[in-house]
Amino acid sequence: MRWILCLLAASALLHAQPATPNAEETARKQFEYTRAHYTKYDYRIPMRDGIKLFTSVYVPKDKSQVYPILMQRTPYSVAPYGVDNYRTSLGPSDLFTKEAFIFVYQDVRGRYLSEGTFEDVPVHKTHFSGPKDADESTDTWDTIDWLVKNIPNSNGRVGMWGISYPGFYAAYGLIGSHPSLKAVSPQAPMGDVGNGDDSYHNGAFYLAANFGFYSSFKPRGPEPERPARTVPFDFGTSDQYDFYLKMGPLANANEKYLKNENVYWNDNLKHDVYDSFWQARAQAQHMKGVTPAVMFVGGWFDAEDLSGPLKLFRAVKSSGPQASNTLVMGPWSHGGWSRGEDSTLGNLDFNSQTGTFFREQIELPFFLANLKGKGNGLKASSEAAVPEAYVFETGSREWVRFDSWPPKNAAELSLYLNAKGNLSWTQAKDVGFDEYLSDPAKPVPVIGEIGQGMPGDYMTYDQRFASQRPDVLTYETEPLDRDITVAGPVTPSLRVSTTGTDSDFIVKLIDVHPSDYPDRSPNPGSIHMGGYQQMVRGEPFRGKFRNSFSKPEAFVPGKAAKIEYVMPDVCHTFRPGHRIMVQIQSSWFPLIDRNPQQFLNIPTAKATDFQKATERVYWGGAEGSQIKLQVLR
Repeated sequence: MRWILCLLAASALLHAQPATPNAEETARKQFEYTRAHYTKYDYRIPMRDGIKLFTSVYVPKDKSQVYPILMQRTPYSVAPYGVDNYRTSLGPSDLFTKEAFIFVYQDVRGRYLSEGTFEDVPVHKTHFSGPKDADESTDTWDTIDWLVKNIPNSNGRVGMWGISYPGFYAAYGLIGSHPSLKAVSPQAPMGDVGNGDDSYHNGAFYLAANFGFYSSFKPRGPEPERPARTVPFDFGTSDQYDFYLKMGPLANANEKYLKNENVYWNDNLKHDVYDSFWQARAQAQHMKGVTPAVMFVGGWFDAEDLSGPLKLFRAVKSSGPQASNTLVMGPWSHGGWSRGEDSTLGNLDFNSQTGTFFREQIELPFFLANLKGKGNGLKASSEAAVPEAYVFETGSREWVRFDSWPPKNAAELSLYLNAKGNLSWTQAKDVGFDEYLSDPAKPVPVIGEIGQGMPGDYMTYDQRFASQRPDVLTYETEPLDRDITVAGPVTPSLRVSTTGTDSDFIVKLIDVHPSDYPDRSPNPGSIHMGGYQQMVRGEPFRGKFRNSFSKPEAFVPGKAAKIEYVMPDVCHTFRPGHRIMVQIQSSWFPLIDRNPQQFLNIPTAKATDFQKATERVYWGGAEGSQIKLQVLR
């Protein structure tokens, strides 16, 4: 949910009430340090088309040296506004405040105090009508050019960073970069909103995330204005599964709640195929000849923008970057690396302070090396090369550097679905199928308890509740006798059929803990980890897009068809004594919208269009269903 980032950004700007007296004291000291060591200035920086963008600049009071500029561009407001009102701390973490940079925060075009018109997920222009034509890449270039020419005590080197939507704008800085831009860290950027990030995943609409976001993220008026106080949407219940089920078809969202007042929500539903609208908004195609050093950051458990950093990293790599290009992935939910120690997430314990490690040992060194020429950056030593990937392996729970990603010593192996729920490395000669009844009136929930429609840590929830349902197929291996490390994308290759003309197929790769797996200590939730079914990766696929995301095709009822798609990467070791499990289902609610299981336009479907369907998954033989994995050797 991008709205979580919006709220987090707002709370960071204002003096939010910290949760504990120690946190309150820490925030007070950070605020006092910021005011004592920085002077704040507000500017309205002119763009090439005459539009002026509101920009706050915090300059170190110590004028005895020069400093690099570190900038964030955001649609979530640069508040607090006014030169006498300061942020608590500056930069990605308080470490940067102490290290000293010139910090810049800018409201992007059309948001809050910046002039112009805001476009949700703006399109990069590949052709400009003239020297005054502008887009977000030129706005970034013009801002940097003005800063290095007008802000005193700058060393002429500029860096950018941002998380989620601000990460998307940081990635824009990589397109036609200003020569002064030397280091960029897009963190959880939306690489392709129409397929893989916030809006659609393989044709399936992420319902809970988008309804939650667009009920709060609304168009601004025609003139610049400060943030207005907003009232969060009232679901009227803590059970969002029940809320969305009672809401009914997608069309009811506007009729009952949004009242056609949010053009951004409407645009999402108008474009339920991967058409030119979404294709133009995908950033990967523009990551060509990148000149700054880049560090893409993401979380293995990011509910919103997991695929963005992976796609953009690959795009930069394939186009031949002129500086280092590194992927950093840790055991975090959306933006979790920016706050707290992060030794745990949900019910999972990683036995180390992963957030602290990232901020101290990865993020700060990256910018110090590239903007101040200090230290080894991401290198293991001064003689070593910059790693292509620096990732946390979530099974053995340790940080690992790789000189390539996926690792060169990873080989593709397949786990085959076989009879009686067996999952093995060998393909059965016998052929057959398993089937289940998918009922849109009783969809499989995303979590097995009452709660949010998409908890930020939903990927960490125990999947035992799902494996006990009759509409979920479960396949698992025997207990492993050795470590199996999967590093790279996960590719389901299924042979399926349906009695409908459209159906969804969700695949979940799961680590089944042995019965003697220890519980957490302390264990306030009394969660027993023995037998815990930990989701390593899960992703939906809307069946009508099996041959093309832009040209859907109906199923022939009862006729087998192939569905193959790539799920986001993992880096996970299945330990000895653990089992590998695969679950397959046809609903995941309200994480994704319900499929009527008829070939029709889902955003305009009526309640009477939803029907039950019998789904079959075929196993065995040359065309049997399998899961392709990149396994380290």
